Amino acid sequence: MRRGHATGFTLVELLVALSVMALMSVLSWRGLDGMWRVQSQTRERSDELMALQTGLAQWSADLDALANLPVAPGASTEAPRTLDWNGQVLRMTRYSAAPAPTGWRVVAWSRREQVGAGHWLRWQSGVLRTQGEWQTAWAQAGRWAQSPGDEERRNEVLITPLSRWQIYYYRDNSWSHPLSSATAPTGTAGGNPATAAPGSALPDAVRLVLTLPPGTPVVGELTRDWLRPTLAGNKS
Repeated sequence: MRRGHATGFTLVELLVALSVMALMSVLSWRGLDGMWRVQSQTRERSDELMALQTGLAQWSADLDALANLPVAPGASTEAPRTLDWNGQVLRMTRYSAAPAPTGWRVVAWSRREQVGAGHWLRWQSGVLRTQGEWQTAWAQAGRWAQSPGDEERRNEVLITPLSRWQIYYYRDNSWSHPLSSATAPTGTAGGNPATAAPGSALPDAVRLVLTLPPGTPVVGELTRDWLRPTLAGNKS
């Protein structure tokens, strides 16, 4: 009987097969790498958008909780202020919690250059119960906006990249810059809310205009209006 001849792949065929497999592996890796990059960018954009939404919600919550502080008779310290804008930082005195506040907090919002880019930031103090504690926290909030030290930075939260921001007050039936009038409502630009009639210490509304830079989930101008909850009637 004749013996059969063994069959198999030649060296050239093996090299071609290995080359095809290597090419398919490279293409598959690039596809997986591209999918991973897209997922990573989507997750990053989602986190940035959530941070912006949380910041805007906190902005409204701070304004909703603004406190009208009493001044103790014969007090030698600076009278507490409810709301103050100096062109760089917006400082607020708000109740520490709702619906049953146990004290106050000083909250500050500002824009600062960090790592070559502008960012929107929020700062808050601990719970305050005396006028002296308020005065210390109020001054600390001002230092935080100008030249923060390690102590001030511990209480700050970075919200979102920000190119610029503007604030307007609605008073006397029109929108205006908070520092545009010397007769601004008491408490809005350094006045004492305790000496004003109830409800007159705050503007009727506050408008926040954020300019968000390219590369963020929302690009361009974003406007947020806050209306004083105790205001009678509607303002548009």
